[in-house]
Amino acid sequence: MAKKEINTDELIAVIIKGIDDVKGEDIQLLDLRHIENTVCDYFIICSGNSNTQVSAISANVQKVVSKTLRDKPWHIEGEVNSEWILMDYVNVAVHIFQKHIREFYDIESLWGDAKVTKINPQ
Repeated sequence: MAKKEINTDELIAVIIKGIDDVKGEDIQLLDLRHIENTVCDYFIICSGNSNTQVSAISANVQKVVSKTLRDKPWHIEGEVNSEWILMDYVNVAVHIFQKHIREFYDIESLWGDAKVTKINPQ
């Protein structure tokens, strides 16, 4: 059975809501669409203060996306130690970091050509 098409803007909004619900911090949206040979169209990056919060953010994003859009990630990595969880929603990759791990890898700088939008949810 073919996977139903999900509106990417709607998916991004629901993911951000899922992050914000559990107080994920420093949320950034990187638009990669104009960069050649990227694996997806968008990165959503955020931070948590502990492995417990990183796990909670990941679990809540999965719950909210499933409930609202009836979609689930194609793949998830990093749930064992919850320092950096990657959630792959095909067109959108969600990176949930502990702060020190995010600073160390600094993936925002690696994708310096991307259009970056800082998200300040209400």
